[in-house]
Amino acid sequence: MAEIALSSSIRTNLLSLQRTDSLAQRTETRLATGQRVNSAIDDAVSFFQAKSLTDRASDISDRKSEINQAISSLQAANDGVEAVDATLRQLKGILQSAKTASTTEQTALQTQFNTLSEQLNQILNDSSYQGLNLLNSSTAKLTVQFSDSSNAKLDVQGKNLQVSSTTSGALFTSIGATAAGSLACNIIAFSASSSVAFTSASVSNFDKGIARLDEAITTLRSTAADLGSNVTFLNTRLDFSQSYVDTLETGADKLTLADINEEGANLVALQTRQQLALQALSFAGQNERAVLSLFR
Repeated sequence: MAEIALSSSIRTNLLSLQRTDSLAQRTETRLATGQRVNSAIDDAVSFFQAKSLTDRASDISDRKSEINQAISSLQAANDGVEAVDATLRQLKGILQSAKTASTTEQTALQTQFNTLSEQLNQILNDSSYQGLNLLNSSTAKLTVQFSDSSNAKLDVQGKNLQVSSTTSGALFTSIGATAAGSLACNIIAFSASSSVAFTSASVSNFDKGIARLDEAITTLRSTAADLGSNVTFLNTRLDFSQSYVDTLETGADKLTLADINEEGANLVALQTRQQLALQALSFAGQNERAVLSLFR
């Protein structure tokens, strides 16, 4: 198919109109997306710099989820510690009451003591989160990785706080008891082998039991302080991560976001230029039509 010959003035005006249309389309895209750089074609350097920042922000956001889950794990453990602490204080109150109680009252108090004692390990064993229990095993560990680009992390070692455990740091060490009834008596007798009922225990037996419970409460509160400290740190790290993500995303936006006001003004100017270019084409066509009229 033969090409249509255009005069120099028409071709110049047509090329100007085509360039204006291209700029108008680009401006409309920027206004529609809000982005000055939508692909590497627009600005390869800014595009890949922004992508690097947004990828980093995405990685940190993933770590935020892990931190949140770690906080929940520690809070679950802390809830267990608080429940055990309340139970130990109840046990202590029972021993204090039993010191001056009658034989009949002591029998009833020992039943209460044994019943509550049975709950200690159950509370500890129930204080797990997504399969992780930091209160019934010294080998359990919570590891929180803060970054893919560094070795920044937090390790929280579990503790075995179960009654009857001989593990270092346990609530009661080497009490030598397996059943709830023996447990109660052995705490009172402060012995790993003997068993003394409330009704036959001396005041010193009760005092030793109270002292043993005080030691357990101290150990427990130390654990609570450790858990609380780690929760505070993780919350601080979470706030830092959120601020860091905001900074990265803001930096990426500076490289790619369009100035809506400027682009709006550009579009108005380009639309005006389009109209002028069309008018110029019309003027150029009039010259050719004037030549045609000579042949009529």
